[in-house]
Amino acid sequence: MLLWTTTVSLCLSATAAIPAEEKPNVVLVMADDQGWGDMAYMGHPVVRTPHFDRMAAEALRFNRFYAAAPVCSPTRGSVMTGRHPNRFGCFKWGHPLRPQEVTIAEALKKAGYTTGHFGKWHLGSVRKGSPVNPGGSGFDQWLSAENFFDNDPILSRRGKAVQCQGESSMVTVDAAIEFIRDCVARKKRFLAVVWFGSPHGPHRALEEDRRPYADQPERVQHFLGEITGMDRAFGKLRGEIADLGIRRNTILWYCSDNGALPRVGSTGGHRGHKGQIYEGGLLVPAILQWPAHIPTPRTTDARANTCDIYPTLLEIAGVTIDGQPPLDGVSLVPLIEGKMTKRPRPMGFWDYPIKGIGTPSDQWMAEVLEAQQAGREPEADWRLRLDAGEITERYSQTELPGHSAWVDGEWKLHRIADKTGAKVRFELYNLADDREEKDDLAAREPDRAEQMKTALEAWQRSVVRSLNGEDY
Repeated sequence: MLLWTTTVSLCLSATAAIPAEEKPNVVLVMADDQGWGDMAYMGHPVVRTPHFDRMAAEALRFNRFYAAAPVCSPTRGSVMTGRHPNRFGCFKWGHPLRPQEVTIAEALKKAGYTTGHFGKWHLGSVRKGSPVNPGGSGFDQWLSAENFFDNDPILSRRGKAVQCQGESSMVTVDAAIEFIRDCVARKKRFLAVVWFGSPHGPHRALEEDRRPYADQPERVQHFLGEITGMDRAFGKLRGEIADLGIRRNTILWYCSDNGALPRVGSTGGHRGHKGQIYEGGLLVPAILQWPAHIPTPRTTDARANTCDIYPTLLEIAGVTIDGQPPLDGVSLVPLIEGKMTKRPRPMGFWDYPIKGIGTPSDQWMAEVLEAQQAGREPEADWRLRLDAGEITERYSQTELPGHSAWVDGEWKLHRIADKTGAKVRFELYNLADDREEKDDLAAREPDRAEQMKTALEAWQRSVVRSLNGEDY
């Protein structure tokens, strides 16, 4: 149910849906630019992903899981909030969260969870004093990067620049494992958000990870090698969860942040790629492990997306929020319980025509490290995002520019508008029969197209109301 309100009171409570001693630990893992087909278990003919393959064979595997957006920052914002990222102005890469948003970390802390973020942040600054660093967004511990990062990265440990050594995915996992071990030792329930910087370009795989792909072009060797390095780190994380004796009641949820990269990535035959809201830019690999409630392996074709993570975890943890802003996600608890075969309501997507914001993590973190080693903090410039909560622009509820889409069951309507919203055309596809979105049925299904158009535009207007600050 959508709760509309002009002010949001962060009043959270934990119900007795699951007894406190039975509430699960939660580990959310996300890749950076891994396409739907960039897994061996999804049929990729070359890539080696033995640890992902093993989990896919033992857990709940999603065949139709979507990123909320076709690029990174917005999708990460959807995981944090359960909301389409346009609702809080996170249109493209580098746009921050609004500090007014209620995050999954803030919500689970109210249920007694200790929270940690490790790896790519890309929802604001990772410097001290920022209202949208991981600490400002509810994380107790964090070792994070402004954006994607490569081997031997400089990361921010709660605002202090740290020179790390090692392959980027393994650095991320080792930090998460340290946090998890500490939580287990202190008998604390935890949320660990583990966001890899791979396989985002530039691709710089270790020699050992390139070796299996020696017969491929060099750029492909590095791309696939980064996926294999990420797989090895994921295997270490999964093995540690088992070795600590917490596997049965730990939710381990894996997905990517957008569809496949052009030229090197695989969409598995779907149309489009990263940056587009055709299926190839939105569909991502996803697996959910929770042996206490998913004791045997299953595969689902139910459509789900990253907005669903937040309401699912809140229901599991028994957390309610008074004045919850409109959610675009739905709880997947019925799916986990084996009672859901299809999504109960449609999904909306909207690529708003606003440019991304460059956030060169390597350069910025090197500057922070140099300043801190000299005994000072960098100047408080725009990179701190001190204005992230300011709402100064009013967006139109009638123009609705850019490319949007509405997925209702097996049907998908595209609304393709120019940058002003004045010129609009529509495309309609039956995804069950046409995974490549080639056979436009809009003219042959006018009633269906009109009904979906009405629903899509009503959803877009609700998004604009949120964007204009009416939820707070």
